[in-house]
Formats: sequence, C-alpha cells, structure tokens
Amino acid sequence: MKKRQPAAEGGANWMDTYGDMVTLLLCFFVLLYSISSVDQQKWEIIVKSFNPGADSVSQIVTDSDLKEGDNDVEGGMDKPKMIDDFEDLYYTLQELVQQQNMGDSVSVEGGEGFAFITFQDMVFFDGDSSVLRDDGKPILQAFGQAMSGVSDSIEQIQVLGHTSQGDPTVPNEAHTDRLLSAERSAEVVAYLQQVSDIDPAKMVSSGFGQFRPIAGFDTPEGRAKNRRVEILITRTGAVEQNLDTYYNQIYGQ
Repeated sequence: MKKRQPAAEGGANWMDTYGDMVTLLLCFFVLLYSISSVDQQKWEIIVKSFNPGADSVSQIVTDSDLKEGDNDVEGGMDKPKMIDDFEDLYYTLQELVQQQNMGDSVSVEGGEGFAFITFQDMVFFDGDSSVLRDDGKPILQAFGQAMSGVSDSIEQIQVLGHTSQGDPTVPNEAHTDRLLSAERSAEVVAYLQQVSDIDPAKMVSSGFGQFRPIAGFDTPEGRAKNRRVEILITRTGAVEQNLDTYYNQIYGQ
C-alpha cells in the first residue's frame, strides 16, 4: 500500500504575517497623525522669545479656514477647554500681554506651581487714586477670563497693592500709604470677582504700602517701578511658599 504524503506545512501562514504587518503600519500612521498638530500659541511665544523683533512667526503650519466642529467625531470625547491645564495659563497670559502691546507696563513670570503678573504704575490707577481707570478695566477683564479657564486648578489668587515713597528722605504718611495700597488691591479683586467665574473665596487682597519696594526711591524710574499691582496665582496642590521666596524668583531679591 502506497504511503500518503504528509501535507505541506505553512500553507497560508504568510497571510497572517502580512496582515500583522499592515495592522502595525496602520497603527504607526495613526500615531504619527495624532502627534502631528502643533500648539500654535506656545510655538509663537517660543519663537518670539528667540526673535523679539520679529513681526510675524513663520515656519508653522496652521489651517486658517478650520472652524469649530470641523474635526468633531460622533461619539468622541467632548471638546477640551481653551485652557485645560494650569501650565497653559502662563502662555495665555503672555499672549495677552503681546496682543495688548503692554510689554513695557505688564510682565508675566512663572515657576513651579505659580504664575506672577506685575502691572506697573498707571495701568489701573491714577496717582494717589484708588479708582479703577476705565481703560484698565478691559485689561483686567481679559486676565480674569483667562484665569477662569483654569479656575478648578487655582488654589488662590493674591492681589498685592504697593505704593512708592514720594520723597526719598521722608517716609509716606502711614495711614494714607497703607490705606491707598489696600484700597487699590481690593478694587482689583472686586472687579475680578465681577468679570470672572473664579470662586471669590480663592481671591485675597493685601496692601503693603511702600514697604515692599523692588527699586530705589531716589529716581523717578525707581519710584515708578515701586508703584505697582501684582497678582500671584498658585496652583492647587503646589508647595506653599512665602512671599519673599516668590520675590526672589521674580525680582531676584
């Protein structure tokens, strides 16, 4: 009796290998597509930091015709907020300063778990006045709306008011000096409360008078720097630091 020849092995195994390869390639291209988008806001700030004099930012691909909802997928996740992370708040505030051309009068600094805004001299108040200027209200409203985007991530917002010693040799009158700085910080907090969605319990106002200077009193330029309003924003869960520690990081004092 003739023996039956054994069946050839490996019949369609090459199709399994081919199918696996195609699946891996598909996953690879999906991964490439998912990381191909550029955060334009962060990119512009980074590029402008290296090219302060540049009128525009090039070498960035954006779809200027893209409209809200164009990329929505049925059954997908909800669209994220414009600011969905506390760290993005720093970049948003920086962009606000650039858009408003306030680089000479407003500075935004950041560190681990905090953002620090300094409004110099006449942005919000006239000399010896605690009445919020009309042209300062839209600026404060824009900053308040930006902070509202990360309200849940904010532990506290401290508004700090400061005056300057008018005569380098004579300290300010104590009552007027302290009251003016306190009223200015309170005015800023009250307006922020009106124009933002931030929990009022998270906002604190403090007045330091002339006693937290960041420059000397002997020149007009130094006195102008000392007249300021600061906003210190701390992230929920961040390590709490005293004000001197923040000042050392921001002003180098």
